[in-house]
Amino acid sequence: MDFLFAETSIAATITFIIMIIAYKLPHYRKFHIGTMVGCMIFDLLMPIYLYMNRDWYERLFTGGEILNFLLWMHIGLVLTVYVLYVMQIKEGKQILAGGSRKEHAFQAKGILLARGLMIFTGALLYEPEA
Repeated sequence: MDFLFAETSIAATITFIIMIIAYKLPHYRKFHIGTMVGCMIFDLLMPIYLYMNRDWYERLFTGGEILNFLLWMHIGLVLTVYVLYVMQIKEGKQILAGGSRKEHAFQAKGILLARGLMIFTGALLYEPEA
């Protein structure tokens, strides 16, 4: 196992566990909001970090992995998580203004499911540098 895989897997797993804790503690708003924003920023920056530390052109185009179904499933999960984050932010603003938590909680379950699958498919896509 190389260092890049270990550090990204551990970081993703830790943020996922923290996100589950924040999901269970929505009434502690400072912790909940801060944690969720931190996890969202982590998820937005992780692809940039991975892109900067791997030769993706070689792997995707020369190696032919661009046609891999697992890769496209992973990208679909990443985009799903991003869309759900936008919806969460919108609903969170409404909750702070006195709105209902029903949609926000439903979206949170979707985020946890999609993010867990995203981490899993990302781990399956791991291939050590030659």
